Amino acid sequence: MNQKELTESAITLLKELISIESFSKEEDKTADAIQAWLATFNIPTERDINNIIAKNKYWDDSKQTLLLNSHHDTVKPNSAYTKDPFHPHIEDGKLFGLGSNDAGGPLVSLLATFVTYYESEDLNHNILMVASAEEENAGENSLRGLLPKLPNIDVAIVGEPTLMQLAIAEKGLVVFDAVVKGTPSHAAHPNNDNSIYNTIKVLEWFKNYTFEKTSEALGDVKMTVTQINAGNQHNVVPAQVDLVVDVRVNDSYSNKEIADLLKKDAPCELKERSLRLNSSKIDKDHPLVQSGIALGRTTYGSPTLSDQAALSCQSLKLGPGDSTRSHSANEFIYVNEIEEGIDLYIKILKGFLY
Repeated sequence: MNQKELTESAITLLKELISIESFSKEEDKTADAIQAWLATFNIPTERDINNIIAKNKYWDDSKQTLLLNSHHDTVKPNSAYTKDPFHPHIEDGKLFGLGSNDAGGPLVSLLATFVTYYESEDLNHNILMVASAEEENAGENSLRGLLPKLPNIDVAIVGEPTLMQLAIAEKGLVVFDAVVKGTPSHAAHPNNDNSIYNTIKVLEWFKNYTFEKTSEALGDVKMTVTQINAGNQHNVVPAQVDLVVDVRVNDSYSNKEIADLLKKDAPCELKERSLRLNSSKIDKDHPLVQSGIALGRTTYGSPTLSDQAALSCQSLKLGPGDSTRSHSANEFIYVNEIEEGIDLYIKILKGFLY
């Protein structure tokens, strides 16, 4: 099968995936479809719940391993859809459907790339293909849960919509629950320790706080108060105000460093929900990145999370489609973006694997 035929086959697979409901934790049917598609190329697969795993034909344990990963679960369609989210169809060069852009396009493009190199004998890396589940909800059966069962991974491409530009860094995330305390009282009585008024200074502190270390690729750490909740009666001053604080972490800090710093300095109680969604990066001079740069691709830092957060190795986020379309109504990907994506993936790996 030549590259044009392979690309057409990948687009057909994407249409099939769109037509199947595959919300996080409900991806069994799309997992079946991916296994069946790889089987048409006589490629054996392993399955772990709804994660599909395949290795290149001439796997050699003495070589380092390149992971190709993208996900086949989707979020639920939002209420603003005017098109059937499960009806894949092409209008004006756009392939519409839920998951077309995030991350069906990158996924089928990586699958086609894996097929291209599956039977190559002289690669300098093994290739491990993982079509993973539960990315959208960071579930326990996502790539994170699968990693301990996989061979050691030395470098990875995570397929997400980046317009086929090279996301060489990705911000991490720490969410904090904050508590601002005060003295509860009847609203009719004097109270110089009103938790809601106390919150004014706390909000100003969060608004004006700056983190010292910046990042060439990701810029500054961004901290935002995103939720506030207090009180349940008009005539009662509440004992506390609850806040939620969203912190997007650059690659100059670990999540633990951010948590330690804020808990030491913040003028209120803080407790992190998790420290596992760390920032990710790959050196700009890494051969995989340099192969992309040689093909005219540009590098940048991504503010959005992906399964990169689960990886401890160097990783590159790269794929067809545009992240601004992700989770939007009437989601789509241009057909020519998939065609370009497959072509560029193949060329980038050619420059890296030989």
